[in-house]
Amino acid sequence: MANETANQPWYKDFRVYLEPRIWVIFLFGLMSGFPWVLIGSMLSAWLQEAGVARSEIGLFGMVFVAYSVNALWSPFVDRVKLPLLQRWLGQRRSWLALCLFVLIVTTLGMSTLDLATQAFWVACGALAIAVASATQDVAIDAFRIESFGQHEGHLQSAGAAMATAGWWTGYSGLGALPFFLVDGTTWDWQAAYKVMAVVLLVQLAVVLMVRESTRYRAQLKPFERWQDWFRTTLYEPVAEFFRRTGWQLAFAILSFIFLFKIGEAFLGRMSIVFYKEIGFTNDDIAIYSKMVNWWVTIIFAIIGSLVNVRLGTMRGLLIGGIAMAASNLMFAWIAAVGPDTNLLLAAVIIDGFTGAWSTVAFVAFISLLCNRAFTATQYALLASLGNLGRTFLSSYSGFVVDWLDGDWSLFFILTAVMVTPGLLLLILLRKALHRIEAPTTYEAEQEHGRN
Repeated sequence: MANETANQPWYKDFRVYLEPRIWVIFLFGLMSGFPWVLIGSMLSAWLQEAGVARSEIGLFGMVFVAYSVNALWSPFVDRVKLPLLQRWLGQRRSWLALCLFVLIVTTLGMSTLDLATQAFWVACGALAIAVASATQDVAIDAFRIESFGQHEGHLQSAGAAMATAGWWTGYSGLGALPFFLVDGTTWDWQAAYKVMAVVLLVQLAVVLMVRESTRYRAQLKPFERWQDWFRTTLYEPVAEFFRRTGWQLAFAILSFIFLFKIGEAFLGRMSIVFYKEIGFTNDDIAIYSKMVNWWVTIIFAIIGSLVNVRLGTMRGLLIGGIAMAASNLMFAWIAAVGPDTNLLLAAVIIDGFTGAWSTVAFVAFISLLCNRAFTATQYALLASLGNLGRTFLSSYSGFVVDWLDGDWSLFFILTAVMVTPGLLLLILLRKALHRIEAPTTYEAEQEHGRN
């Protein structure tokens, strides 16, 4: 089957995007990326305009650690049935509806707060949004993986691409809205949060309308004793992963996942602060950092998925990682030149291309590692480890900029160097990682033969 894919004309690869399941994944990806606006770029701009120090803005990013530890409660998303909602919406959508309700209420609460006098409550609201969003991500990732069979490798890759495109639509496309609202109008950031709550309400309506995904879900037996629940829900997903890969390879894989996105995260955490300090306006940020980056990421996420299908996930990760590191140097150039919108456009296009390619390969790689009996738990465990480097460590990015005496050029060069350890580890593990992909290819060929 792999040979058939490689030999057919490249344009026929686009047929996978006619599959309705792919577009549901896109909408859920949008829902996954949108909360990052509320506690990421939007909150960073609000804090910067209020005169909050770089180091303190960076520390606000600690709330993103919720995405790194959501594996701790991901078993509940797999197993716990929410009263009433479960019967009406099903396992995955019931959890999505609950999380969106919390997000709507908390976002409306943020719109009533005064940052000057209620900074503590702003931080609490940001934490509540992060926890609800991180829980929502567990259900979304499980929904995506269960939407495709083990034999549908091409759809898994396309699903990863559309999840990435959807995430950036939520984060960049919809993320431009508050910057347009606030810049040059009588709107303030609190009013913008009210508009964001309306967007969340629309997302809740989408969850209520789509169909629950049960096509490739493992059948789970009910528990008779709490010990069985603990073993199957908390212990077995972790133990199964280590048994399947072996302890040494498992730790090596986990180290790679932790390291791969650190440089990109350091850049992303300080990007809004950098743009505003260097002299770009809110409109510049909305147009270039959000709107342009949105479309660039969508286009190259789709192209990246097609390239990864032909090159393989491992090569896609390696090439994407190298390109991702090199793209960070564009921001060092902007820091040296100043607020040049033409240069910003070039940097955003290059960064969007490399970020989309590497992310699609990264998501597809993690998805391949998951056992269908523990989809939510294992994916959340692996993804949260990657998020740990992106969120916990990057929270100190403001301190790094201060330590460099505000030398943004040197800071961005440093973020490029941060990618190197992960790439070296990937090169060392490439043969072992190829063996992990092999069972999926074999199962695909067996399934193709039966059909």
